[in-house]
Amino acid sequence: MTTLTKDHTNPSTSFGYRARRALGGIAPHLVLLLYAVIVLFPIFMIIINSFKDRKAIFGMPFQFPNAETFSLIGYETVFERATFQIYFTNSIIVTVVALVLTLLIGAMAAFALAEYPFTGNTLLGLYLAIGIMIPIRLGTVGILELMVNFKLVNTLTGLILIYIAQALPLTIFILSQFFRQVPRDLKDAARIDGASEYRIFTLVVPLVRPALGAIGIFTMIPIWNDLWFPLVVAPGAETATVTLGVQQFLGQFVSDWNAVLSSLTLAMVPILIIYLIFSRQLIRSITQGSIK
Repeated sequence: MTTLTKDHTNPSTSFGYRARRALGGIAPHLVLLLYAVIVLFPIFMIIINSFKDRKAIFGMPFQFPNAETFSLIGYETVFERATFQIYFTNSIIVTVVALVLTLLIGAMAAFALAEYPFTGNTLLGLYLAIGIMIPIRLGTVGILELMVNFKLVNTLTGLILIYIAQALPLTIFILSQFFRQVPRDLKDAARIDGASEYRIFTLVVPLVRPALGAIGIFTMIPIWNDLWFPLVVAPGAETATVTLGVQQFLGQFVSDWNAVLSSLTLAMVPILIIYLIFSRQLIRSITQGSIK
């Protein structure tokens, strides 16, 4: 009869080894959780205090609003004394149009770079990659002069064109890598069946949808939060975006904390909701890229 004995010489069976391995798996999650708390805590404080009266903001800043402290005076001030409806409309138009055109133009250019070998293909890809490393704000003077010459100052069209130019290098660089990972047999089979190149493009685009979702987030958030180009190119009251409108509003009502916190909440919440909706696409894109 044989008996099973524990192998004390194997370090993988020791309690210390298992504890260190478990700690090594938990530690990254604890670090990420701590970072998330640090990042989200100010946002949490702004949102809950925007629904309180002035006395509760300073007296009980860490408590949720209750029946006694709940107040919408800040939001009433924002919508009565500021044209936030115009700001939101301008931001939505600029963000959506710039995002759609960026994804469309970027996907077509990336497909061409990945699919068709031609003279200068590598140099063109390198030239576009340089646009990722050089901030577009370094060319503000030249961009402003160009906008003046084309009479695009204080227009949403000027902002849209700037944001498209800003986002295209990264979009083309990422999508071209994903297009290269699509099996060539799939595209060749479509060509044998008589499909045109435009048809092949429409068949391949759904295969890189996770990348499109990730690029959409990376493009959308900077556009929505940008203050520089709206301030330089479109500072007018009719063309101001929500970020610029909030900045101007803060200058007027810097002592009215109800209005200040309410305006900040109105500027943050829409982009947070959109990010939560499309975050799954971002995670799928990162996971898919790491697996491949």
